[in-house]
Amino acid sequence: MSDPDDPNLAILRDEIDAVERASSRKVELGGRAVVLSIAVFVLIVGYLLPWMGSAAGWQVLLGAGDAAGKAGAVPRLFAATALLFGIAASTLTLLTRRWALAWASALGGWFATVDGLLAIWSRQSSAGLTSPGPGIGMVVSEVAMVVLAVLWFRTAWSRT
Repeated sequence: MSDPDDPNLAILRDEIDAVERASSRKVELGGRAVVLSIAVFVLIVGYLLPWMGSAAGWQVLLGAGDAAGKAGAVPRLFAATALLFGIAASTLTLLTRRWALAWASALGGWFATVDGLLAIWSRQSSAGLTSPGPGIGMVVSEVAMVVLAVLWFRTAWSRT
């Protein structure tokens, strides 16, 4: 038997505790990381496609919009939240694999998803005959945000 007061045993116990604390703050993504990365890439592609008329997602974010030249508050908010949570937070979470960032990506992703639905709805209801409705880029971005939000929520929830 080993002596419980052995200094080498105490050092080993401290190292094991440090590894346990470090691993408890991380999430294991496994194969889900590939799907998350693809969804982030699809969201980036969605920013390059038309959202409103000929204005791409990044142009909507900067204030460009339909034929009248206005983007509207809701589509701009969706462009900003999708960029913040869908691209930036997801990329940071994929790189660091931090549990707290997974929760931030999940909750922010759901906010961006609801905002995206409102953006599509507002374009459909206010477009009229002269203004274009939601473009393919807005729809692609919304689908990518739904996928990201679901996967981040499942990842964050799996640790609890």
